[in-house]
Amino acid sequence: MRSGAKVAVVGGVFVVVAGGVGYGGYNLWNGVMGGETSPRSNSAQAPRTGPVTDEEVTTAARDFLAAWAAGEPEKAGQLTNDPVAAGPAVAAYHDGARVSEAVITPGTPTGTTVPFTVKAVITYENVSKPWSYTSRLTVVRGQTTGRALVKWAPSVLHPKLLTAGATLRTGVAKTAPVKAVDRDGTELTAAKYPSLRPVLDTLRQRYGAKAGGESGVETWIDSGSESVPDSPLLVLSKGKPGTLRTTIDAGVQAAAEKAVKGYGSASVAAIEPSTGAVLAVANSPATEFNVAFQGAQAPGSTMKIVTAAMMMQNGLATPDTKVECPSTVLSRGTTFQNLKKFSISDGTLTAAFRRSCNTAFIKAISKLSDKGIADTALGDTARDSFGIGQVWQVGVTASDGSVPESAGSETPASYIGQGKITMSALNVASLSATVKNGGFLQPYLVARELDDREFATAEPLSREVARGLRTMMTAAATAPDGTALRAMSGLASPKGAKTGSAEVDEQETSNSWFTGYSGDLAAAAVVQEGGHGGDSAGTVVAKVLAAG
Repeated sequence: MRSGAKVAVVGGVFVVVAGGVGYGGYNLWNGVMGGETSPRSNSAQAPRTGPVTDEEVTTAARDFLAAWAAGEPEKAGQLTNDPVAAGPAVAAYHDGARVSEAVITPGTPTGTTVPFTVKAVITYENVSKPWSYTSRLTVVRGQTTGRALVKWAPSVLHPKLLTAGATLRTGVAKTAPVKAVDRDGTELTAAKYPSLRPVLDTLRQRYGAKAGGESGVETWIDSGSESVPDSPLLVLSKGKPGTLRTTIDAGVQAAAEKAVKGYGSASVAAIEPSTGAVLAVANSPATEFNVAFQGAQAPGSTMKIVTAAMMMQNGLATPDTKVECPSTVLSRGTTFQNLKKFSISDGTLTAAFRRSCNTAFIKAISKLSDKGIADTALGDTARDSFGIGQVWQVGVTASDGSVPESAGSETPASYIGQGKITMSALNVASLSATVKNGGFLQPYLVARELDDREFATAEPLSREVARGLRTMMTAAATAPDGTALRAMSGLASPKGAKTGSAEVDEQETSNSWFTGYSGDLAAAAVVQEGGHGGDSAGTVVAKVLAAG
C-alpha cells in the first residue's frame, strides 16, 4: 500500500483513511482483507444461498467502505448489487465533491443494516473545510453470484442523494445565497423553522439572482432536475446574500410548526383570504418533500364545500332547502353510508353540511344526471369557482389539485372527496379562503412582480352562493351538533369550518382533514391516520388560526 492511505482498526472499529494526493488508484484489497480470499477466487466457489450471515454483513460493509474511502470506484461498485450505477456514483462523489480526505467509521450492524460516519475534507482551489455526516447501507445476497453485496442506492453515499440523477458538487454556487424574510422583515431560517427548508432552497434556486446577492463556494446536492431544488450542504466561503421578502408571517409559521409537531405525519397551510398570501406552511416530519404544498391526497368531506357550491350553482338546493339524509344510499351500484349510519329527518342542506351527511350530497347525482352533467359538474365548479386544477404559480413547487371527470361509482365517491380527487393542504386551505373572500385568489409565497409569472384566476362566487357557503361553514363551526364546534370554539368571528376524513386503501384508520377560517386567516390540515376531522386535524388548524 502506498503512502497517503491508511487502513486500521481503532478501538475495535474499522477505520479507513484515504488522504491527499494518494486519493484513488490504490489496490487496498489485500490490506483490507488481511490476505483473505480475493473476489476472483470467491466467485469460483459454489454460490451461497439463504439470508446473509452477521459475518458476511460485517465483511461486505467493510470492504465496500474501504474501496470507497480509497477512491477506487470500480472496486466499490463490484461490491454492490448494481456495479453499473454504483461505480460511476462513487467516482462522481470524489471528483464532483472534491473530497481530498475521508475517514469512514462503521457502526454496530442491526441485522443487515450497517450505519457509518463519514468525516471528510473538501478542498476547492485553495480552500479546505471539514465535513461530516452519517449514512447507512444494507447488505443483501447477490441473486446470481450468491455473494454478500451492498444493496446499492445513491443515499448510501449521502442520505440526501435520493434520486439516480442527483450528484454531489463543490464549486462556485450556481445561485447566490438569499436572506429570506417574512412579510415584516423577520429573517426565516431552516434552523428556526424546519418545515421551510425545501421552501428556502427553492426560493434560492429560483430567485437568488434576482435578490442581488453574490455567490460563494459551496458543496451541494445537484438534483439534476429543474423542478427539484438543489440542497446546500457545506459553505467553504460565504457569498453575499440578497434579501428576499416572502408572504410568510413568522408568528403564524411558528404556531404551525408547533401544531404539527405532535403528530407523526401531519401538514398544514395557512392563507390570508383577502390577498391569497401564504402565511404559513408546516410539515411533520419536516423533510425535503413539502407535503403541505405538494401532497396529492383524497380530501374527504372537506370537498363538500365544492359539492355544496355545485348544488347551489345548478339550482338543486339552497342552505334552507329540505334534503334527504338517510343512513345509507345506493348510487351507481355501490352503497355509501354516513358515519355510524346516522340519519337526519326533515333536515336542510345546512344541517346535512354541518353534520357532514354523505348521503345527502351523493343524492344530488340523480338530479344532475337528468341534466347530463353528473360526471363533470363537480370538476367544472372546482376549476371555475375555486381554481382547483388550474396552474398555480405560487413561487415554489406546489400541486394544483385535481378533480377529474368521473364515471360509474367514482362519481358519488368524488362528491364526498374520495375517488380520483387529490388535493394538498394548500389546496384545501384555499377552499376556505375562497369562501371567506367570496372569490378565488391564487395563493402565493413571493410577489408575482418578482418574475412576472401568471396567476390562476376563477369567476367570483355569486353573492348567493358565497353567503350560502359561509352560512353552512359557520353552522359547522358554531352549532351544537356541528362537527367542527369543538375545534373552533374560542376562535374569533367571523368563522367557519368543514371537517373531513378520507379513507385510504390498506389503512385501518382514515386520514383526518380539517379546514376553516377565522377573521382574515384560513387554514387546512391533514393528519395521516388521524381519524375524524374534528379531532387531530381540527386541533392543528385551530392552533394556527389562533395565532393570526
